[in-house]
Amino acid sequence: MSSTDTPWPYLDVHQSRTHEPSPYELKLAATLEEVFTKDGHELADVVRGLNTRQVHAPDGAPWTEDSFRAEMHRLGA
Repeated sequence: MSSTDTPWPYLDVHQSRTHEPSPYELKLAATLEEVFTKDGHELADVVRGLNTRQVHAPDGAPWTEDSFRAEMHRLGA
């Protein structure tokens, strides 16, 4: 078998899920994609971008760097 015939392991996104994404998770993901594209990748950019777009933390409060880290940890990111 040549190296081109070797099946490479991969992770199907559905293998790592414990549930379907909630509307909150889908909105957060879409907004994060927009923030990364338009505002930057630094944590301060992300927090500012989410707050500017009024996509708040699960408790309804504006994001902080700590709350964003905690939520990403909770979501398994």
